[in-house]
Amino acid sequence: MNADKVLDAKGLACPMPIVKTRKEMKDMESGQILEILATDKGAIADMTAWAKSGGHELLEIEEAGDVLKFWIKKG
Repeated sequence: MNADKVLDAKGLACPMPIVKTRKEMKDMESGQILEILATDKGAIADMTAWAKSGGHELLEIEEAGDVLKFWIKKG
């Protein structure tokens, strides 16, 4: 999936992937897609809940070894 921006949050524990995602999303235009790379397994539940509560769309989650990839479309 093509993303407008990629955020590397690998090695960060909760809540840092969400904190960094929120910061990146503030600088993006509505409709743009952010790809987030994370290694914290708790990020699955966190990103899902955060996207929903923020009015964003979680397009896809992919697990590639130890790395989780999320694609969130800014609402």
